[in-house]
Amino acid sequence: MNYSSILVCFKDQDKEYVGFATLPNQVHRKSVKKGFDFTLMVAGESGLGKSTLVNSLFLTDLYKDRKLLNAEERITQTVEITKHTVDIEEKGVKLKLTIVDTPGFGDAVNNTECWKSVADYIDQQFEQYFRDESGLNRKNIQDNRVHCCLYFISPFGHGLRPLDVEFMKALHEKVNIVPVLAKADTLTPSEVKKKKIKIREEIEQYGIKIYQFPDCDSDEDEEFKQQDLELKESIPFAVIGSNTVVEAKGKRVRGRLYPWGIVEVENSAHCDFVKLRNMLVRTHMQDLKDVTRETHYENYRAQCIQSMTRMVVKERNRNKLTRESGTDFPIPVVPGVSESETEKLIREKDEEVRRHTLLRKVQSQQRDKTATDSHTRKHLICTCVT
Repeated sequence: MNYSSILVCFKDQDKEYVGFATLPNQVHRKSVKKGFDFTLMVAGESGLGKSTLVNSLFLTDLYKDRKLLNAEERITQTVEITKHTVDIEEKGVKLKLTIVDTPGFGDAVNNTECWKSVADYIDQQFEQYFRDESGLNRKNIQDNRVHCCLYFISPFGHGLRPLDVEFMKALHEKVNIVPVLAKADTLTPSEVKKKKIKIREEIEQYGIKIYQFPDCDSDEDEEFKQQDLELKESIPFAVIGSNTVVEAKGKRVRGRLYPWGIVEVENSAHCDFVKLRNMLVRTHMQDLKDVTRETHYENYRAQCIQSMTRMVVKERNRNKLTRESGTDFPIPVVPGVSESETEKLIREKDEEVRRHTLLRKVQSQQRDKTATDSHTRKHLICTCVT
């Protein structure tokens, strides 16, 4: 039912009908017109199918210009951050998708603190957003905050490696972490089940805070509650990625062809790809953004404001006599503007400069503290190249 037909219906109803029931329709039209944005980070060692899975999730090719490195180059490569942005449109709804990749992560012989550049990147996006919303002109602020991090866990091993634990513990207060069990087609169904239970136990054991699905409301239907329960039990999502179309039982499907049969990417009996896609796109994308805004970013913002407040108090105490004596320079008069408005403009600009200066000092202190904490970690993470 479109907007005009809704108005016609309301005209035929009681004259005392106010009409604020159309607010959801107004919000819907405005949101669709503005479009949506989502930033997804993928992390994990090379060879776990991160690029293939991302292309499979959003039916696009974000890595067509990527250069593949050999084993020797991967060992010497340092962790870098790369961004891929693509505009996707589906049924008139526009989505600006940004994929943040971390090539080089976990590939070196000595992986000590290899997660630091990833944590710094997330903090930089928080810092930029804080600067933008603290400025005088807050229109058209770009939101580059990372809303979700898919962390790929290797299927070759007995649960989480020390590197996995350290990475997730270093980032779980900054971003929504969704663990993914990569290359599930290398495991039997019973092995997948055992490995999931083992990983969930270790996540709880080490106090890692992964993304928590919101509880269902009491008025939700039973089908939705069942789907929500299945999502929670699927952590970590056992996934298979493929951009190749193969023929299975007379149908063309995306999957992988093996001598013993075909693994279908979108078959729930074969892997959790469909569940992960539904969670990321159809059911929990907005909640991931809300948690980022209301929890992770607010924690960062509160820390910055507290640090800035302490620094302002120290500065005021140190310069109390100077400030009490008043300004020692004349305030310039802008032609056509009253003196009070001139003072207001100067005060606002001065406050903005002061905030940015304090923010830089706070960021410097936080980086120094993070570096000190990382040097005192008890675990030294080293992986062997096989």
